[in-house]
Amino acid sequence: MILFEKKDNIAYITFNRPDKYNSVNRETAMAFQSALDDCAQDKSIRCVVISGKGKAFCAGQDLGEIVDPNGPALDEIVSKHYNPIVLQIRALEKPVIAAVNGIAAGAGANIALACDIVIATESASFLQAFSKIGLIPDSGGTYTLPRKIGLARASALMMLGEKVPAVEAQKMGMIYKAVADEDFEVVIAKTAKKLANMPTVGLALTKKLLNESVKNNMEEQLALENECQNIAGVTEDYGEGVKAFLEKRPAVFKGR
Repeated sequence: MILFEKKDNIAYITFNRPDKYNSVNRETAMAFQSALDDCAQDKSIRCVVISGKGKAFCAGQDLGEIVDPNGPALDEIVSKHYNPIVLQIRALEKPVIAAVNGIAAGAGANIALACDIVIATESASFLQAFSKIGLIPDSGGTYTLPRKIGLARASALMMLGEKVPAVEAQKMGMIYKAVADEDFEVVIAKTAKKLANMPTVGLALTKKLLNESVKNNMEEQLALENECQNIAGVTEDYGEGVKAFLEKRPAVFKGR
């Protein structure tokens, strides 16, 4: 229920249930987790792009699975389907782009917001749909969204269940960028290529620092920056970056 492709040091994971607006069932979640594991283990992969097939990015949970008497319980859906995906994205030592090509609702919205860079088409939108069926935002939404747009806005969007157009999402700091639909594929390709050719270890350490910053005090964060800087400072890419700067030429990073 996903498409998984690797090309030019970039992995593409695509939700592939267009007839269901790419809603997630168990099969999709397990395949998604497997693809992320593959990306983590494959040293040739230096950037990951997550997108959706058709008109939607991901409409969240397949409600048909919830009402199926033989389907998984809510506890299993949250703890074994969505939580691992969000944790994998945040732990992945490579940049992850959410290429939001359409509606991102419920868990789909929060999976997108867990990514490092979110780029959406101008026609896309984001929706915290949980309150409409009496549930609470999951997939890390109550953690991620307030940190992006503030508690007041996050609370209102989650309780009122209002749809946020991508252009407005950019303005409020929810996402990095909203681009014209006709330019979307080109922008995603250029951004992914740029990230895949950058110093991967340095990007991974930056991601680690951002993850830890939400719980560290200033002293702890400064100590961790020092630790990570020393790791980055012995990489081949650091040596290449300095050499290229002094030689006034573009650096050729190898991701190590």
